[in-house]
Amino acid sequence: MSETQERTGTLADLKGVVATAPEAPVYEVKRDAQGRSYATGRRKDAVARVWIKPGKGDITVNGRPVGTYFARPVLRMLLTQPFLVADRYNQFDVVCTVTGGGLSGQAGAVRHGISRALTHYEPALRSILKAAGFLTRDSRQVERKKYGRAKARRSFQFSKR
Repeated sequence: MSETQERTGTLADLKGVVATAPEAPVYEVKRDAQGRSYATGRRKDAVARVWIKPGKGDITVNGRPVGTYFARPVLRMLLTQPFLVADRYNQFDVVCTVTGGGLSGQAGAVRHGISRALTHYEPALRSILKAAGFLTRDSRQVERKKYGRAKARRSFQFSKR
């Protein structure tokens, strides 16, 4: 009983306490000896290893130009979104290797990797890319198939006879 009385105080005791907001973390520049920044991007089952360096905007995926690897314009648009949002279009060369998953997941993984590599190269861009949602790893996965079902949730076709 006496412990609770000692802990409770008056509002006058709290006047001297000054609330200090925690300071925002300072992110440092991460570049290698060649001036490149590296990051890993993930989406579904795809994993992309991405290196960016200043250049004229060339994007190479698994040793091939982006136009031949990602033939659909929507997938190529996904890759350029971080540069457009950060107003850095055609200022960086991108070299990446992607494994696993399909083309859609691979394009999402490369976009995630480019966004993270941009924040390593230029930490001031972090707030812009975070607000656009490019730094968040999309954690949605394919649901597993259950026994007694045709797919994850679809039942087999019913037949009365």
